[in-house]
Amino acid sequence: MGKIFYVMGKSSSGKDTIYKRVMRDKSLGLCKIVPYTTRPIREGEKEGVQYHFTDMSGFDDLNKAGKVIEHRTYDTFYGEWKYFTVDDGNIDLNANNYLIIGTPESYVATKKYFGETKVLPILINVDDGVRLQRALNRERKQETPKYEEMCRRFLADAEDFSDEKLKECKIDKRFENEDLDKCLEQVIGYIKRNMTDH
Repeated sequence: MGKIFYVMGKSSSGKDTIYKRVMRDKSLGLCKIVPYTTRPIREGEKEGVQYHFTDMSGFDDLNKAGKVIEHRTYDTFYGEWKYFTVDDGNIDLNANNYLIIGTPESYVATKKYFGETKVLPILINVDDGVRLQRALNRERKQETPKYEEMCRRFLADAEDFSDEKLKECKIDKRFENEDLDKCLEQVIGYIKRNMTDH
């Protein structure tokens, strides 16, 4: 039976870079689960790569059809945005192992949907000061920087990834991203050790 490896981390923790590098390692043979969102597409993003981009009507249709595994709603400076995972026929744990990016909340819901032993957490940690500088650098590159939303995300992360919340979600495996290559090596080692039932 396959596993779903769930990559999590505060904004600008390097989780997206680690996700991409792990996916490029063909020896792992991981398939990706592409999440869905109602937020606007950002510069450099492509439909079906980082996310499937839809609107509230699209979310409602999938939810009514019973296909939404988990969903989160964020009240942003630019309106209400939903992020969600869909059982869209592309997840087969009898045949494959998967990699996905999410939050502690979505990790718990996905684990509940697929089973306790099928979803394993990969929490990426990095110093808050480093994260804030990375977020600012990234936002400056956008055609229309959304600094208010950047700050909202940064503050929300403090609550979403608090020690109490992580303990409640039973997320105790952390990977320190002080050195990207070293962190990547540890993540890949963890995945290889846990790809199949022991």
